[in-house]
Amino acid sequence: MWIDTHCHLDAAEFDPDREAIAAAAVAAGVTTIVVPAVERANFGAVASVCREFKGCVPAYGIHPMYVDRAREEDFDALRQTLRQEPAVAVGEIGLHFFAEPRDEARQLAYFVEQLKIAREFNLPVVLHVRRAIDAVLKQLRLVRVVGGIAHAFNGSRQQADEFIKLGFKLGFGGAMTYPRALRIRELAATLPLNSIVLETDAPDIPPAWLDGGRNAPGELPRIAATLAELRGLSLAAVAAACRANANEVLSRQ
Repeated sequence: MWIDTHCHLDAAEFDPDREAIAAAAVAAGVTTIVVPAVERANFGAVASVCREFKGCVPAYGIHPMYVDRAREEDFDALRQTLRQEPAVAVGEIGLHFFAEPRDEARQLAYFVEQLKIAREFNLPVVLHVRRAIDAVLKQLRLVRVVGGIAHAFNGSRQQADEFIKLGFKLGFGGAMTYPRALRIRELAATLPLNSIVLETDAPDIPPAWLDGGRNAPGELPRIAATLAELRGLSLAAVAAACRANANEVLSRQ
């Protein structure tokens, strides 16, 4: 019924009870979980989790916050992994212009090369775009890929429209559940429904009711209820639309 398009189920935060977390997600109706990698070192963990837990599907990539410890040979490792593992996307890749210090040139080089790899394998991408939306959009216009998801979208309506023109869906999750998140909630309420996918980013970006605690994929239906309320739709309508959107944009190899 539900697709969590972004959940780091391989993360160390889930080591004590990963099986229970996965079972709770299934019980909540979350039948598919996209598990994106963040660096070469966790490609194996992502693959293992996706083999162990039914409904989990992998994406492989190097996150911009991990490029400082990445190496050129990691690109070949990414290609090799994509040949061996049935990934739904290249990700999590992109740009992160929020934290200091940062090496924007290095981030950009790794992002562009991974866009080229996604194009080489005809795969969509799962994008990290924090405080870097215009820079990400610029590269997407230069290196065209088959689409993907702008994860944890928090930009303007104009920026949202640009992603949609390029064949992307926009990921909404726990941040949408906070009443003071006015811009995100306005976007969730007014963007074309066929442009929205749901995500948890678990264990991160917890919804309001977790009071900063560990997020989990089983929270997705309640997060979706916020979207339904904002749009004046039934939960069933939101479930059907967001699932169709995710299936449209993710590769099903």
